[in-house]
Amino acid sequence: MAGMGTEPLYTMLRAERFEYEGNENIQLFKWDVEGWTGGDLNKLWIKSEGDYAFSQGILGQGDLQVLYSRNIATFWDLQVGARRSFEPERAFSGVLGIQGLAPYFFEVEAAMFVNEYGNVLSRFKLAYELLLTQRLILQPRVELNLAAKNLNNRGVQAGIIEFEAGARLRYEFVREFAPYIGFDYVEEESLLEHRHTVRAVAGIRFWY
Repeated sequence: MAGMGTEPLYTMLRAERFEYEGNENIQLFKWDVEGWTGGDLNKLWIKSEGDYAFSQGILGQGDLQVLYSRNIATFWDLQVGARRSFEPERAFSGVLGIQGLAPYFFEVEAAMFVNEYGNVLSRFKLAYELLLTQRLILQPRVELNLAAKNLNNRGVQAGIIEFEAGARLRYEFVREFAPYIGFDYVEEESLLEHRHTVRAVAGIRFWY
């Protein structure tokens, strides 16, 4: 009886993206890694996403989030916590987000960030897994990063500051380990310049 009401404790670490991405003009290492510990209702999440430019030897983007996650509906979690951005804007932010599985098995992640400079940013991710065979899986995905107002220190106007759309074809040797190839179409705003590129992708998805 004393054990009733106590959630079993589980842990998971997953690298959704751990990859090279590039073309003739740019070569990047990108990561999108997250892990959690907790039970069905309450979890502590740690997330990190960013990229490193080999050609310039610099961190282009990078952040680390620590979040409390609460299950609020079947397949849906509400998340609150803090984020530390390392680039392109070094700042601490409060985070409010939601993550889950929409109808037809679309994976959805949305978050709003309010940082110490008063900037309001948001990130939205949408992905879907199409099983071609039991081991060969095609994953289309879209990611949007938005700003509620102009970021004058970065020369970026309000609106969509980065848009990614692409697909990754992976082969699961085992469920926990799958190399993949694919492509990304990327549009981004930087220093009052609008850039768009198509990039090849090769990487590994793993979890345990």
